[in-house]
Amino acid sequence: MNQINERVTALITNPLEGMGYELVRVRLSHGGRPVLQVMAERADGAAMTVDDCAEISHSVSVLLDAEDPIIEAYTLEVSSPGIDRPLTRPRDFERFAGFEARIETHDVIAGRRRFKGRLLGLAEGMVSIDVEKETVRLPFEAIAKARLVLTDELIAASGAVRPQA
Repeated sequence: MNQINERVTALITNPLEGMGYELVRVRLSHGGRPVLQVMAERADGAAMTVDDCAEISHSVSVLLDAEDPIIEAYTLEVSSPGIDRPLTRPRDFERFAGFEARIETHDVIAGRRRFKGRLLGLAEGMVSIDVEKETVRLPFEAIAKARLVLTDELIAASGAVRPQA
């Protein structure tokens, strides 16, 4: 499944950027009929609309039909990342520094695999997070999953959080 995610990501990243969007995540999930989730956001920082998702869906469908990277039948789902968004790119850890996040690593680091705390940012390939008044540094490559935690602070700032150039 990772190979399919990587292949689809490589296939659609540049065309989406050309349309004014940034790819946040591609994920093929199974459980009945497979679902290919394409999560994107506007490069200009404006809120995603239904029309944006429809435009992305149409363009991605054309690319996937031409290249056919997924052998089986699937459903394409295009969405925005939402307020409690996944953190998937190095710049996400910089952009959302100061907010609460949950991070899960592939392997045990500092005696655990799950971390929840205030995100401090990313430097030299290491993500820093304040967990229980202790700063833990995690190699970016070691992160399996990460997402923002929905808090009043995040909700209040949601209109002010914009991509950094």
